[in-house]
Amino acid sequence: MTFRNALFLTCLTFSLASFDHLILAAQEPPRIEIEKEGDRSKLIPISLSGFSGEVQKVLRDDLEIQGFDIVAADIAQFNVTGSNTGAVEGRVTDRIRKTTVLANRYQGGTLRSQTHALADDIIQKITGKPGVSRTKIAYVGETGGRREIFIADYDGANAQPATQDSANVATVCWAPGGKKLFYTSYKSGYPDIYSHDLVSGQRIAIARYSGSNISPAVSPDGRHVAMIISKDGNPELYVCNVDGTNARRLTQTAADESSPCWSPDSQTICVVSRQGGTPALYEVPAAG
Repeated sequence: MTFRNALFLTCLTFSLASFDHLILAAQEPPRIEIEKEGDRSKLIPISLSGFSGEVQKVLRDDLEIQGFDIVAADIAQFNVTGSNTGAVEGRVTDRIRKTTVLANRYQGGTLRSQTHALADDIIQKITGKPGVSRTKIAYVGETGGRREIFIADYDGANAQPATQDSANVATVCWAPGGKKLFYTSYKSGYPDIYSHDLVSGQRIAIARYSGSNISPAVSPDGRHVAMIISKDGNPELYVCNVDGTNARRLTQTAADESSPCWSPDSQTICVVSRQGGTPALYEVPAAG
């Protein structure tokens, strides 16, 4: 179950962030089930007790998705005990070493958000790595016949609209830090690329050239945006500063380019090109 849920999260996150034409119903997001068990010997055995209702379910899902196996207390390495009466409380003990790993009470926000915080703390204490329980996903959803951008918890709960333009939107991506989105919108009647500050609500058109301006991808260092622009005829790969200045064309082909993404060091862009006749992946230095 854990491996299946992990694959579900990976597929959902990648799909929502990456595909140009994926449209989801915000109220009833589809669920992808992959019926395959992974190597359970690599999972961390943990038990849960004292929780109930939504808190029990959310905590279980958070831990299973991130590499834990929920088992009986007498065979678990880690025992999580707690309660969720008014606030979420959790205590984690290492049954083998007989030590207390974590003891905390979470207040403020909803019981769901408190549970995500507990899950992330458990994951951090046991694995030394940050959890993803409090991260967000952004996606294009359809509501009332309109396509808008929504932001939800990583598990799809608490979806809230980020746009209300009654205009087509596509190819939404996050900027590092999680406070800004980049996407293509037809709010002006044409496909332009916007940056959207989620804190202030400010939106700025960073690419409004003739033709199409699509598929923004922000570099991991947050300094540049790769995008596909067709102002010169066929769609080509461009890169600009994160504020839209200093736009530079990186490809010179007679074929269509699409779907850019960055290497982790922000030095290379991978792009789909049809210059060989069929779609293939090509590496392009970000410097040109």
